Amino acid sequence: MGEAQQQCPHKSKIGGQALIEGVMMKGVHTGAMACRLPDGTIDVETWDLAKKKAWYRRVPLIRGVYSFCISMADGYRCLMKSAEKQMTEEEQQEEEENASKLEKWLDEHFTEKTVEAIMMVFMVLSLAAAVCLFLFLPKWVVALIKPLTVNRFVQSFSEGIIKIVIFVGYMAVTGLMKDIRRTYEYHGAEHKTIACFEAGLPLTVENVRKQVRLHPRCGTSFIFLTLFISILAMCLVPFTVYWQRFLCSLCLLPLTMGCSYEAIQFAGRCDNLLARVLSWPGLQLQRITTREPDEHEIEVAIAAMKPCIPENLEEDRW
Repeated sequence: MGEAQQQCPHKSKIGGQALIEGVMMKGVHTGAMACRLPDGTIDVETWDLAKKKAWYRRVPLIRGVYSFCISMADGYRCLMKSAEKQMTEEEQQEEEENASKLEKWLDEHFTEKTVEAIMMVFMVLSLAAAVCLFLFLPKWVVALIKPLTVNRFVQSFSEGIIKIVIFVGYMAVTGLMKDIRRTYEYHGAEHKTIACFEAGLPLTVENVRKQVRLHPRCGTSFIFLTLFISILAMCLVPFTVYWQRFLCSLCLLPLTMGCSYEAIQFAGRCDNLLARVLSWPGLQLQRITTREPDEHEIEVAIAAMKPCIPENLEEDRW
């Protein structure tokens, strides 16, 4: 693999996500997650990915929405698994006992369908909270400042600035937490490992350590582009009443996500001026959402990366 990589530096399709004391990677044919267990060993899980792409995974704009939903689902599943792996045997046993008591209580007081309905309500409430924070709140705040509502262009840019401030503030504040800071370090390890592979270097701790921790295909860049494109999209909306603009932004959300995905893909595989301009804001934000990893975190990222590299590197080339 080392010789093949040295002879064939390229833009890779492999992407990943930081977990709790771990990293998840997804390649062309294989997905993998690696976690540092409490005893210091590295646990690696792999799974096969669909070989044949459905039509909606090939259509521009539509594939962006699909990829986002799948990434969220896979990321959440791996995140929960990584949290479970950090528990000691005593903690796992205690958790199982508590879960058994809870299941028994639920069985006595609720039917299975009722429990599923309650879980669905919690998921909907979580989604509604995110929608209110990033879509409704900025529009409501701007609507209170009358001079900003006389022109839809000024109104749209004002709403966008508030969205970006909320996003950047949230990332910065959570980064002060010890556990989140470590996750940001694993995020940096993920980026560095992918950069090392794309540079055509063998995946060693020393080679990975030398790479930059910023990457144009990062999810942070995707979110920022979605926020920025939503500003441009809302400039085309003729309404100035905040609740009307809120409904329009909901309807335009799939389109803005699809456009952001295409922009990220373009920036990830190209190195021209336009790609660098598109990538620059997201790369600067990654200075908040990534941290320099230590050698133990890099080892985990390498362990997650290796199973995702196909035997034929041409399959992984943009």
